[in-house]
Amino acid sequence: MTVTTPAHSGENVGSTRGLPSLGPEGTRLLRLLDDTFESWGVAAGARPMTMPPLLPAADLAKLDYYDNFPHQAVLAAPLDLEGRLTTTFDREHGQWPAAALEPAGLGLPSASCYAVYLDHQGTRVADDTLVTICSWCFRKETHYEGMRRQLGFRMREIVAIGTREHAEAHLADFTARIRSFAAALDLPLRREAACDPFFDKGGSKALLQRLTPVKYEFLYEDLAIASVNTHRNFFGDRCAITLESTGGPAFTSCVAFGLERWLSALTRRHGGWQAATEAVLDANARTRAGASGAAGPVI
Repeated sequence: MTVTTPAHSGENVGSTRGLPSLGPEGTRLLRLLDDTFESWGVAAGARPMTMPPLLPAADLAKLDYYDNFPHQAVLAAPLDLEGRLTTTFDREHGQWPAAALEPAGLGLPSASCYAVYLDHQGTRVADDTLVTICSWCFRKETHYEGMRRQLGFRMREIVAIGTREHAEAHLADFTARIRSFAAALDLPLRREAACDPFFDKGGSKALLQRLTPVKYEFLYEDLAIASVNTHRNFFGDRCAITLESTGGPAFTSCVAFGLERWLSALTRRHGGWQAATEAVLDANARTRAGASGAAGPVI
């Protein structure tokens, strides 16, 4: 069966389940965007890495993930070979009952950077460490909508691990980079403080977060397509990541790009896959030439 979809929407039969697919034009644009964001990280000195799609649930629990983001959590469990003999697949609802599953010891992370901190746990790092990765991420949502809100999506991140100054400079540099790129794309973004409950909501760090936000999002209309995030020394403490220079806990920060959300914003702004792709190619050329400057339509 052939499914005909609007050329600019990215929607298909899987969209309402949070699992849309991309055709050739959307795939080309997604790869172009990811190559663009990865190149920013590499130019800044980031090491490209590839992380696993699943993480031990125990490791995510150590990072307070299930306390702070229980509404987003998605877990993976194998079939219990004995349990499935007494339990049948629920065809009406399209799911296996919990009785047919082994305990869920694996988590599907909602952001790429968790794997980076866990990969560096127990290590000493240079004061100016940078890593860039692109991973599948997963979030349970109240509803799903095309490329805007998905169960499974791709996130490119550029992660800083090192001194406080390094982590802060990383966010300042990439905030300017995002502003410049948005201007070259004629993509009006606004920058807003986010209120994710990253730290324990009842702790002193939560109070500090309310006074000094740890996350800023860049929104096109009502859609957040990128963010800059500081974690202070939270992951350095929890993962025992220490600095080569002082032996103290590392500070971390990250810049994140939701690739499918960029597709949604660009095709909506420019009217289709081809026009959006041309806009990105032109923006890359102009930002490389330094024509766009630092100013842009970012509030």
